[in-house]
Amino acid sequence: MAASSNRIMLGPLVAAIDQGTSSTRFLVFNAKTAELLSHHQVEIKQSFPKEGWVEEDPKEILQSVYECMDRTCEKLTQLNIDISNIKAVGVTNQRETTLVWDKETGEPLYNAIVWLDLRTQSTVERLINKTPGRNKNHLKHKTGLPISTYFSAVKLRWLMDNVEKVHEAVLSHRAMFGTVDSWLIWCLTGGKKGGVHCTDVTNASRTMLFNIHTMDWDPELCKYFDIPMEILPKVRSSSEIYGLMKSGPLTGVPISGCLGDQSAALVGQMCFKDGQAKNTYGTGCFLLKNVGTKPVMSDHGLLTTVAYKLGRDKPACYALEGSVAIAGAVVRWLKDNLGIIQTSTELEKLAADVGTSYGCYFVPAFSGLYAPYWEPSARGIICGLTQFTNRSHLAFAALEAVCFQTREILDAMNQDSGIHLSQLQVDGGMTSNRLLMQLQADILCIPVVKPSMPETTALGAAMAAGAAEGVSVWSLNPEDLTEVTSEKFEPQINPEESELRYARWKKAVQRAMNWETTEPVNNGNGQK
Repeated sequence: MAASSNRIMLGPLVAAIDQGTSSTRFLVFNAKTAELLSHHQVEIKQSFPKEGWVEEDPKEILQSVYECMDRTCEKLTQLNIDISNIKAVGVTNQRETTLVWDKETGEPLYNAIVWLDLRTQSTVERLINKTPGRNKNHLKHKTGLPISTYFSAVKLRWLMDNVEKVHEAVLSHRAMFGTVDSWLIWCLTGGKKGGVHCTDVTNASRTMLFNIHTMDWDPELCKYFDIPMEILPKVRSSSEIYGLMKSGPLTGVPISGCLGDQSAALVGQMCFKDGQAKNTYGTGCFLLKNVGTKPVMSDHGLLTTVAYKLGRDKPACYALEGSVAIAGAVVRWLKDNLGIIQTSTELEKLAADVGTSYGCYFVPAFSGLYAPYWEPSARGIICGLTQFTNRSHLAFAALEAVCFQTREILDAMNQDSGIHLSQLQVDGGMTSNRLLMQLQADILCIPVVKPSMPETTALGAAMAAGAAEGVSVWSLNPEDLTEVTSEKFEPQINPEESELRYARWKKAVQRAMNWETTEPVNNGNGQK
């Protein structure tokens, strides 16, 4: 009797699919309390077929979603929680990662090209060279973005130019393009048997084909990249019913929320007011600041992006974004490539053992530098080495690198808005590293605030899904939002020392620039 009465007590639940670069998660929340009830996580394999290339298998991504859903539903059943209480599912995803599939067979026509991938560098150079004044910001007035390897349009262009199956499918009108959200929603709502081909405004705003003022695909941008508009998904708001689940334990449940992962974290951190900001530490590092209902353009290398549009008739809100390509990925690199640690948690211990990098600086520009430099020719560099330097110092330098990169973005944001953030709200996998959080406060010279429930990205997607018209089990009214418990890290070093370390970092960044260039190399004896 007790168990069944518990089951009734919970009220409506909302689930979220969180498909990130390195893993997929499925999480279930209580819509009234925002409490996380259960979840499951599966790692995703990344392949690196050539230097600078990063791919993932679309079928493995989809399979991981089904596996996480099934396992989480099993866990809920073991907890005596009735899964029929799950009233909606939200989707949040790694952004920009580009897929093309055949709408008749439902088969992917190539691996997903991941946002970090650099194969499009020559495509980007060609596109920039054909702009007046060779200006990488030529499309920024419409897109909010520089022309860069990071965004989907150039990846799609590469697929159409270099993959025969994609080229043929486009010509025979069988091709569908989408970012990860579109691929998942299409598959989950039926796939080749009537699946819904859509995306939301936040994911669309990362393609370079979307006009952030008209809030739709832009014919001129599509022409510029020579991409047929018929292959694009329909753009919808971030919170509405897109379709129903067609298989698995949640058959018939609406998919009613969709946000790119960084937008989802902004929502999950409740940054609904103009001027509120959050930093997410995942594979990369992303600092977003809500700027309200009018897009603000940056003069300091930040992106202008769509933060969310929480309903068909609701206004769109915009954000300034600073994107860092490599944050958590540096930990994976130290583990998988150098073998100096066996687990991610070991990194914190190693770094804590020495408490300093001893003058060693690590600029992990593995995919060039993103904000605020947008310098695709930069490459990773470790400098300031002496005979005294050991792996612990390198571990410390890797953590510091994440913090310095965040500081560069925060500086740019403060310059753009003229308003200085008084504290930084943080989330993401790396925030469990307490040394990193303390270092971040020290390097920024402001407090760092971490919510005790770190899954803010999934929470944001669940909130959007639960608040959708026709679901309405989650209220986004400020007075109904639950008070979030959090931990605060205060700066503990003096600002002079912080500035000195930061100046050194900037010097190291300059050393990493202009490495991968196409000019002939001078071999040192004056001969080309």
